[in-house]
Formats: sequence, structure tokens, C-alpha cells
Amino acid sequence: MARTLFRRWVGGLMLLLAWPLTLFANPADGYPNKPLRVIIPFAPGGASDFVGRILVQKLGDQLGQQVIIENRTGAAGNIGMEAAAKAVPDGYTLYLGNIGTLAINPAIFPTLPIKPLQDFAPITLIADVPSALVVNTEWGPRQLGDALTLLKSKPGQFNFATPGSGSLNRLKMELLMKSAGVSMVHVPYKGGGGPAAMGLISGETQLMFNTMPSVKNFVTVGRMHALAVTSAQRMQQLPDVPTMAELGYPDLVTGSWQGMLVPAKTPKEIVAKLHRALNTVLDMPDVRERLAAGGVFPAQSKSPEEFGQFLASESQKWGKVARDARATAD
Repeated sequence: MARTLFRRWVGGLMLLLAWPLTLFANPADGYPNKPLRVIIPFAPGGASDFVGRILVQKLGDQLGQQVIIENRTGAAGNIGMEAAAKAVPDGYTLYLGNIGTLAINPAIFPTLPIKPLQDFAPITLIADVPSALVVNTEWGPRQLGDALTLLKSKPGQFNFATPGSGSLNRLKMELLMKSAGVSMVHVPYKGGGGPAAMGLISGETQLMFNTMPSVKNFVTVGRMHALAVTSAQRMQQLPDVPTMAELGYPDLVTGSWQGMLVPAKTPKEIVAKLHRALNTVLDMPDVRERLAAGGVFPAQSKSPEEFGQFLASESQKWGKVARDARATAD
């Protein structure tokens, strides 16, 4: 009897001594031990899906678990964003957001239930997808200066295309019109790479900003003419096309950046582990080559905190542009 009581006492003492150690356990120990998912808020085939599918296999190799893409589309990306923000904050649900969902949508959807700066924990920037300012080949101007001169001479008589009223494409054009002192008629389409591009080619519109993956082939075969690109440096796919900065518009050196996040309250140790894994993947030469072939620049954050600061700055900048332009959801 005494021996039994003694064993119980010793066992209880060992549990009591071990209990404080659990308070200091690293949540990333043993993580991950099951497959992860990356929610992409847009349909397969777009820029986000293109980037995500290049990353997931390599990320899975780094983490030792399968990583699955889940395309959750609708409401300008808001459906997927809400699903990601409300997921369990355990590091098994990641979110590939972009400038539209994270920095612009909060300004144009007044009832948006998600506040990205509060409802997500940032991990790192992933990619920057520059745009080109393209024009209808029969419109006439072949340089930005000539195009702006024509626009100034005929205010409100030419059209610009976008994939939606609240899109980055539209806000870039609003910035250009304000900076250059010109006015045009906005024509929104249901999509950029298809409908808006076809509207420009057919002559329904004369100008538009659109992502490089959406217009590069059209420019290459002569169905559109590129006046400028929004990247910080000239792009290897269009080496003769100047940047907006070269032409005097540094505020338009901006692309449709993408970044990886997790739900708020995800343990910092897991966020740090994901940051290391993603940056390792983005440093791989074959990953960078595949991204560049699609007109995408790899982009990385030195730390999750740096990405958080970038996100706050971009939200402030584009939120103001959206409000000034009175941009609304379609």
C-alpha cells in the first residue's frame, strides 16, 4: 500500500515539475504534421494562380508536407479573403492576397467584414506583377508624351478600359490623369486579360493599364502597342519600352504585388518558420526563372514586420486614391 502511494506521489510530482515546461514549448516544434492549404481568392489561370502553383510544390518540399491550392473565388476576391481570415490560426491555412484584396477592397467595399491589417498576420511579400500602359494600335500615338498631348486636346473624348471600377488598373489610370491633367471616359469590363483586352484591340477603348502576363503576347504580335511599363526597371520581355519613372511618373512605379499571410493569432514561431521556408523557395534559381518567364518579379520581405509595414503603407496610399476617385464596387 505504501509503495503504491509512493509511486503515485512520485508520478504526480513529475507531472507537476513538467507542467511549467509546457508553458515554454515552441509552437513550431513538430509543425507541420499534416497537409497545408493556400487559399487563392481568384480563379485558376490568373496571375495569383500562376504564382501560387509555382510556389506550392517547393514550399511543401521545405516543410515536409503537401501544400494544396484552394481557389475560393467571388466578390472581387473577398470570399476567399474572408474564408482565410476566419480559418483556425494554426498555420495550416495560408492566404495569397494581393494589392486588390488587401489594400484596395477595404476602401471600396464599405461593408467588408474583414479588416486585413487586423485579421491577418503577414508573412512575406511573394511577387510583384508589373503592368504595361498599352494602346490600340490604330489610335495613333507611339509615345506617352504624344498620347497625353492628344488627350489634352480632346478632353473626355477617348476611353480607357479596366477589369472593374475598383481595380488597380482603374486607380493607376486615375493617378495618371490627375498627374498629367487629362480626362478620359472609364469603361469597365468583366475581366482584364480577356474582355478588357479585346475591347482595346477592337477599338472600343484606346488605352489601359494591364498586367504583363495579360498583354505581353498581344504586344509581341503587334495587336497592342506598349507606351510604358510600371516596373522599377525595364523588363526583359519588352526591353525597348520605358518605365513610368523614366517618363516622369514615379508614383506609377507599382505592380499588382502579392503576399502570403495567415489568420491573426497564428503563433509567431509558426509565422517565422513559414517566412524562412517561403524565402528559401523564392531564392531558388528555377523558381525565379519560372516567375520571370511569366512577367513576374519575385519579391521578398526581410521579416514579417517589414511586410506588415509595407501593407499598411500601401493600404493608406491606394485607399486614398480609391476615395478620391470615388471608386465603387461593380
